[in-house]
Amino acid sequence: MSGSEPERPDPYRTTHGERLVPPHPSQIDLHTHTDRSDGLLPPARLVAEAAAVGVRLLAITDHDTLAGFRDLPASDRPPIVIPGVEINSVAEAIEGLREGELHILGLGVDPDDEAFEAILTEQRARRVERFFRIVRRLRSLGLSIDDQVAGLEPAAGASLGRPQIARLLVAAGHAASVDDAMARILGRGRPGYEPRAGIGPDAAIRAIRAAGGLAVLAHFAEANERRDLVAELKELGLGGLEVHYRHFSVATITALQQVARELSLVPTGGSDYHGDRETYAEAHAALYVPDGVAELLHAALRRSAGLTTSE
Repeated sequence: MSGSEPERPDPYRTTHGERLVPPHPSQIDLHTHTDRSDGLLPPARLVAEAAAVGVRLLAITDHDTLAGFRDLPASDRPPIVIPGVEINSVAEAIEGLREGELHILGLGVDPDDEAFEAILTEQRARRVERFFRIVRRLRSLGLSIDDQVAGLEPAAGASLGRPQIARLLVAAGHAASVDDAMARILGRGRPGYEPRAGIGPDAAIRAIRAAGGLAVLAHFAEANERRDLVAELKELGLGGLEVHYRHFSVATITALQQVARELSLVPTGGSDYHGDRETYAEAHAALYVPDGVAELLHAALRRSAGLTTSE
């Protein structure tokens, strides 16, 4: 690595190399966040901004909550919005994971499934506990955000996480940006880090499948090098791999496409939009999910619904 080359970004999320130039605006985005978890936009505004750039199939995948989907008004105008979640499953027993986690998307889950909602409610409770452990740790480090926390008013059913704390650190003058706060203070091994508690990847996959959804391994750039791990997750019920991720290079996408084909996983994709760095339109400009992914997803969800009904 040359001295002029910037430090490599988190390999769990971003890969170096030639960037994909979308052949046309993507009509599909299966990974987004609203202010019901760690995104910035209210659900209705996110949907409106996605519609404005031509998205016709959108998944809201907030962390451990379906509140964003539930809070949307009924509409027969595009995009079609499917309910989803992102579960940061705890995987400390698996060696080589940057934060000891595997992120599992649940696409097309039943928002009325009471057992699934009970699991998400417990996950959110553990998030609250971790949130305030971090707040206390920051206070002990002389990086108090107590005044900023006092002004928080999360929506009903919303989940808390480190990005919200990062924004409060910026507001308190302790960090220059969300990225700065995460890299210097809140990331694993940094002074403000507190470990996560919650379900593991096997439990996350089972819960998503039981709720009629497709379990997808999210933004895992190492899937090509760790095919054995992905194959093990497939045996547990994993049904998809996030291949067309906005921050992946062409080489990574190509490699992950091969993994998805070999393991018969649905090759999903999305922007992972939060809103801290750019507008949705700017994020969407770098996204390309092939149109054919929609039918693959719908077919997988039909199969999942059939299995759930018969069980």
